[in-house]
Amino acid sequence: MRARDRATVSVLRATLAALDNAEAVPVAGTAARGLALEQSPVGAGATEAPRRELSEAEMTEIVRAEAAERIAVADRLTAPAHADRAAGLRAEAAVLLRLLDGR
Repeated sequence: MRARDRATVSVLRATLAALDNAEAVPVAGTAARGLALEQSPVGAGATEAPRRELSEAEMTEIVRAEAAERIAVADRLTAPAHADRAAGLRAEAAVLLRLLDGR
C-alpha cells in the first residue's frame, strides 16, 4: 500500500469515528448501576441505546470541523522539525475537503 493511501485511510477512519461519536446519545442516568447481578439487563443488545441520526448538514459540519482542526494544528507546527507532520495534516485536510466538494 502506498504511503498516500495510508494517510487517506487514516483520515477517513478518524472522520468516521468522529461521525460515530456524534451519533451517540447521552446516557440517561445511572439506573443500571448498583443493581444486583440478577437484576442486570441480559441478552444481546440489552444495554444498547438507540443512536441519533445525523442530518447531511450535521455530517458535513463534522467533516469540515475535522479538516479545520487538521489545518489549525498544521499552522501551529512551525518548527522545521515538524514540517513533515504539518504537510501530512494539510494533505489529510485536503482529502476531506475534496470529499465535500465531490472531487
